[in-house]
Parts: sequence; C-alpha cells; structure tokens
Amino acid sequence: MSASSGPAGAGDPRERNAPIAPERRITRPYDPERGLRGVMSGLLILEAITVLLAIPVAAKTGGGAGPVGVTLIAALAVAHVAACVLVARPFAFPVIGVLQVLMIACWAISAPLGVMGIVFALVWGTIFYFRAEFRRRQAAGTLPAQTVPPGDTGSGATRGATSSASDVADPGTAN
Repeated sequence: MSASSGPAGAGDPRERNAPIAPERRITRPYDPERGLRGVMSGLLILEAITVLLAIPVAAKTGGGAGPVGVTLIAALAVAHVAACVLVARPFAFPVIGVLQVLMIACWAISAPLGVMGIVFALVWGTIFYFRAEFRRRQAAGTLPAQTVPPGDTGSGATRGATSSASDVADPGTAN
C-alpha cells in the first residue's frame, strides 16, 4: 500500500493543504448579527456555569436548598445551555427574558442566586439595547461599513450591506 492510499487527503501533505476549488467553496450569506449571537451564546454558557456554582452556596446558606431546590437550580442551568440553540431564532429574546425572570425568582431558593439574576438581567438589557441600536443604525444606513469614506467619489451616499469586492471600483484603475 502506498503512502497516498487510504482516506482522501491522508497521503501527500500537498493534497491536504491544497486550496478548495472555487466551485466547491461554501459561502454563507452576509449576516451582520452573527457576532452578536456568539456573544449571546457565550453569555448563556457563563450564566449556566454561575447557576451551577450557586448549588453549593444554596445548600450551605440559610436553611439549605434541599433536594428540590438543587434540582430546580440544575434544571435552570440546563435550560441556559439549551437556550444556546435558540439564539438564531426570532423567539430567542423572549426565551432569554423568561430565563432571567426565573433566575431572579430563584431568590426564594438562594438570595445570592437572585442577586446574580439581577446582575445578568442588567447585562442582557445592555445586549438587547446594543442589538436594537445596531438594527436602528443599519436601517438608517449609518453603520461604518455602510458609509462612504470621505474623498470617495462613489455614486451613492451609502453602500449596500451585501456589496461585494467586485461592486467597489479599484482605486488604482481609471474610470
């Protein structure tokens, strides 16, 4: 058996590192909110970790959480992780809002968990504001990627969000 036989690309290192043919490349449509969804998923995971770290605190403080309280706290953490799947859906923000209300309601189980619910609710409020402000500026065409730089003699005041490199004139060529 030769070194190049076996699974595709397992042989010659040049074959593994060869560029993908343009017709085989998968291009995603332009999505300006993709980064925001990553931040949202990361925050949900951090919140789930915080909720899980509240279990020993809830068990030791006050009268103790008991098995029902611990189960509710663990279920809340699992719900936060499961909500990561929903961040791209239109109903993600109401689901996240319900999770925040539930976390604040866990004040009855453990006061520190309720306080952390308030802190995370403030962070989510900031993210909701940033999203609304982004969408407002996108609709108005005032995002930095949409505005024409000074000195550019483009035909319009703004560029479309889906403009590609071929749509923009090369500065080195004469018109």
